[in-house]
Amino acid sequence: MDELQRTDVESFKKQEKTPITIVMDNVRSMHNVGSAFRTADGFAIEKIYLCGITGTPPHREIEKTALGATQSVSWEYHKDTITVVDQLRAEGYVIVAIEQADDSVMLHRFEPEDKKKYALIFGNEVNGVDEEVMEKIDTCIEIPQYGTKHSLNVSVAIGIILWDFIQKRNLN
Repeated sequence: MDELQRTDVESFKKQEKTPITIVMDNVRSMHNVGSAFRTADGFAIEKIYLCGITGTPPHREIEKTALGATQSVSWEYHKDTITVVDQLRAEGYVIVAIEQADDSVMLHRFEPEDKKKYALIFGNEVNGVDEEVMEKIDTCIEIPQYGTKHSLNVSVAIGIILWDFIQKRNLN
């Protein structure tokens, strides 16, 4: 870890975070939850909200893919995703669903604004983001796909979206 110049957990908790929060809306797979934690750690995301049936740490399957990131990334569990969305909106977050929808904006066309905070909602592996939650969003982003499948694994989608946001905000 020293050679990689990685920070320790306590230092990570104190460092400035990327103003992005992940909201996981009824994500079934514990491995997807663990992967979200690991990716959130990698991009220094503010927080993860685990909602509905989404599993919570401590859990063996979450830890298998999180590799300790459940200790570094701040998280909360809430039964109701709508409550979280309303709370985040009140805190000034732009509410963004990652979903295939009629009015979605393709990821390569979406430009996050530098001074804004974003709450990114990722939905259930089969049903996507709940319809009631979709009614509360500010915008919807879709990842373009060109194959025979109609969706990406949620953990893959989280990685793609976070990398895109980070590079558009920090590397240009």
